[in-house]
Amino acid sequence: MKEQILTMLALQDSMNQRVHPQWRAQGNAWYRAIWVECAELLDHYGWKWWKKQEPDTEQVALELIDIWHFGLSHMLESGKPLDLLSAEIERDIASTAGSGDFRADVEDFAANVLQSKGFNVAGFARLMGGVNMSFEQLYSGYVGKNVLNFFRQDHGYKDGTYRKTWHGKEDNEHLVEVLVELDLTSSRFKEDLYEALKLRYLQTA
Repeated sequence: MKEQILTMLALQDSMNQRVHPQWRAQGNAWYRAIWVECAELLDHYGWKWWKKQEPDTEQVALELIDIWHFGLSHMLESGKPLDLLSAEIERDIASTAGSGDFRADVEDFAANVLQSKGFNVAGFARLMGGVNMSFEQLYSGYVGKNVLNFFRQDHGYKDGTYRKTWHGKEDNEHLVEVLVELDLTSSRFKEDLYEALKLRYLQTA
């Protein structure tokens, strides 16, 4: 787990540097992005008592992955050594389960974020537990989204030349298929993922 956490921290730092080379000095309100994502997450889970709703757990998982991007950014901004940061994350994410009331857990987490203007890993882990999301699913989903974002940028996303649909499927669908084929424990997981996406993309050129 430690190596996978270090990989995610490195990837987040790289993506933030792509947005702004001095991103740590920008004073970004990560907490604000997090609580807004919490509201979107709750909409996907369902909270309206006046209509029939079923939790869309796939969309909830995607929102949790988005929140994790912002949480990692907040933690990196602290300037703590990566080994210490990784150990703290591993401790908090491995030892917490959901309370059984997912909506209340979301609200408690969002309230903590707003009050502290920070990121509580244990509270986030409760949300993962509430939808039976494993660390491996978080890792593969996070790395997948991060690598796909880099891939898009490298292939013309900013100038409008990138093709989001290949062989009749959106790139997100290709990403899901490729993730199933790869070894998540490999030290080259992110490089292998990028190359697999590139191979599929070029085959459709």
